[in-house]
Amino acid sequence: MKTPAEYLDCPVFELTYPTGEAAESVPVVAYDDAVRAVELALADAEKYKYLLMRALRRHAAETSVSYPALPTLPLPQEAPETPVRPLYPDLAA
Repeated sequence: MKTPAEYLDCPVFELTYPTGEAAESVPVVAYDDAVRAVELALADAEKYKYLLMRALRRHAAETSVSYPALPTLPLPQEAPETPVRPLYPDLAA
């Protein structure tokens, strides 16, 4: 995999103050060159993502793991003679 600097195939300038004095050592590149470098990096990322997903699928197919079945609870049975009472008997009209 490339380092971020390897995607830049352009001149890199050092930032300077209007007096000509070197500012903090900050490299500066042209906008178009930066956009081109980002596009190349994203294209490589897609390629690596594809290769990684393919490897994961192959590995999953080779090592199929069977998980135990989850325990299930029986559904509650409805009692035929359960009386229905209002929650608030004072409000029932």
